[in-house]
Amino acid sequence: MISNTLPLSLTDNPILSQWIAFEEKGRVRVGSGKVEIGQGILTALTQIAAEELDLRPEQINLVSGQTDVSPAEGFTSGSYSIAVGGASIRLVCAEVRSLFLERLAETLRCPPGELSIEDGKFLRSGKDTGRDYWSMAGEISLERRASGTAPVKTPSSYKVVGKHLPRLDLPAKIKGAGFIHDIAVENMLHARVLRQPWRGARLAALDESAVRKAAKEPIEIVREGEFTAFTSGSEIAVMRAAEAARALARWEGGTPPPANVGTREWLKAQKSRDKVTDMGHRGPAPTGRVIEAEYSRPFLTYGSIGPCCALAEWKDNALKVWSHSQGPAVLRDWLARALGLPAAQVTVFHRQGAGAYGHNTADDAAFDAAFLALRHPGRTVRVQWPREDEFGASPISTAMAIKLRAVLDKDNRPADWSIELWSPPHAQRPGMNGNSNLIGAAALPNAPALNPLSDVPDERGGGATRNAIPIYDLPRHRMVHHLLPEVPMRTSSLRGLGAWANVFAIESFIDELAAAAGEDPVSYRLSLLSDPRPRRVVETAARMSGWFEQQRLPEGRARGFGFARYKNIASFAAVVVEIEAEEDIRLKRIWCAADAGLVIAPDGARNQLEGGIIQGASFVMREQVKFEDGRVATRTWEDYPILRFSDIPEIEIEVIDNPNEPTLGLGEASVGPTGAAIGNALARALGRRVRDLPLTRERIMATLLAE
Repeated sequence: MISNTLPLSLTDNPILSQWIAFEEKGRVRVGSGKVEIGQGILTALTQIAAEELDLRPEQINLVSGQTDVSPAEGFTSGSYSIAVGGASIRLVCAEVRSLFLERLAETLRCPPGELSIEDGKFLRSGKDTGRDYWSMAGEISLERRASGTAPVKTPSSYKVVGKHLPRLDLPAKIKGAGFIHDIAVENMLHARVLRQPWRGARLAALDESAVRKAAKEPIEIVREGEFTAFTSGSEIAVMRAAEAARALARWEGGTPPPANVGTREWLKAQKSRDKVTDMGHRGPAPTGRVIEAEYSRPFLTYGSIGPCCALAEWKDNALKVWSHSQGPAVLRDWLARALGLPAAQVTVFHRQGAGAYGHNTADDAAFDAAFLALRHPGRTVRVQWPREDEFGASPISTAMAIKLRAVLDKDNRPADWSIELWSPPHAQRPGMNGNSNLIGAAALPNAPALNPLSDVPDERGGGATRNAIPIYDLPRHRMVHHLLPEVPMRTSSLRGLGAWANVFAIESFIDELAAAAGEDPVSYRLSLLSDPRPRRVVETAARMSGWFEQQRLPEGRARGFGFARYKNIASFAAVVVEIEAEEDIRLKRIWCAADAGLVIAPDGARNQLEGGIIQGASFVMREQVKFEDGRVATRTWEDYPILRFSDIPEIEIEVIDNPNEPTLGLGEASVGPTGAAIGNALARALGRRVRDLPLTRERIMATLLAE
């Protein structure tokens, strides 16, 4: 197997030494710019490297997200860690293995085919040559560009990939030392920051004497522009100060959100930049029966169980930052720019935090710590966000309104299909649109004005348009994207971006079309799928759940189906959900079939699918950011309920064996189909469809009373 096209990560980091080094006898350092955020990526990448280098996994020292030695791979997002980052490591390790074998073959004057490697030792015809990677490392320069042409292992020869390997990140976490929150150093300076309640708000008044009194211990108050921080050697003191300041601060100016923010009506009334995309047959639009429906999702937040945290130290003219950012190299560059430093003076070290699967406040906390560290040379500054700020000042996952329309032919199949989207941008990570997108930097005096906002480009998977094009066989398709760039809050990425809302809408609409045709919804889907690969996924989920065999369920129970291919290029997933519904929804059982091509870590793959199912269910059943008096009113877990352990039913997962297909991104694959399956099950249980999320008791009752 030879690759002719380099993955993006390898194109951006083409030198072999950026990825691999033989520094310690018996171990190999392998670098990765992709980071662990709970998805098990360190384990899977280690398996790939060990396989291609013929090493045991414990011989791999995977250094992830350390900007001075790891390749710069952008953000860990979009289900690219294995498909792009892992593919890069595979090619690099295969090429390094080939270079060593070719060099040794020249030395021994034998064909390379006589040589093999076992645990890093070189064998000739099965006998030890006395040479290994480390004894030969000085003979081979890795300061050369990767060609991507070295043969990689075939799946039939795998010894490590595809096998179970215990998660490498869990032992430390179980012992209570695996997270960034656990880092403690001597003479540490603690800090908390007073946040603006909305964009552009100015601090009109703050009674600093009352804040100092509330702290009960000495604190320093740092004020520059609208950036206000409290520092002390006592964490309790700065916690008290920040809590008092939130109550005492008086704000004015800026653009507080209105009361109806996020509703369908509000979204459709905003200024927009529009883009129309037509696909399929041209010519006059067909005529026939027309079916239309509108759906919406609210603003959401990240709901990370652990709040964000960062540490920074300015010493010897160098800034070190410890962060659980999903883009350490990008964060380094934008910290340097925001603080007026050369990037070479800044090193970011990734340390694990509570998984966010999106742009949470890790980067903001890193800026806070770095900014304050520059004012306290030689001391390590630790910033931890309180829960109130996690809800009130984090980037927000954007609300969306979605309108679908189909013209049916004589067989009740869509002859014409259109989708219309209204959505603010789905990504304002550091650097996007040329903005720092760091809330602390934006609060400083003379902060640059925001550049005009755009969404994630369609060629990178899209933001609002992600999964807006159905995978089904449709002769004509039109997509109208209304980008809303001027909303009064910082919207950004959450798991799947716009994909899961689009899948919810499209898969709900497919069920509505099947009902209009008087047909079973799974059979209807299969009639629109000619490609055998997605058909197999749909059929597998139907078989697992006994979809066609068991149609009679106890009163109040129903099953729903959802299917999608994430971004139409990553993994396929089909989900069946059985619910019990009256005034509320109770999940009873869930089945999921997925095709991810070659699976590196089977247990990790199942965990990712299961996690996506749980988060997808939480999105559609529970979650919504609420606003009041111009600011986020969601401040506690009571205000922002998420799915609980007691809400989770039995989940059965089948990952289809497809080792000869390329590895596909899996992280977000099950999120959208799960939400759609729940919505479809609810419609079957009630005989009425709830099209606006979340599917709360209040919304269900309002729908029943309205109809």
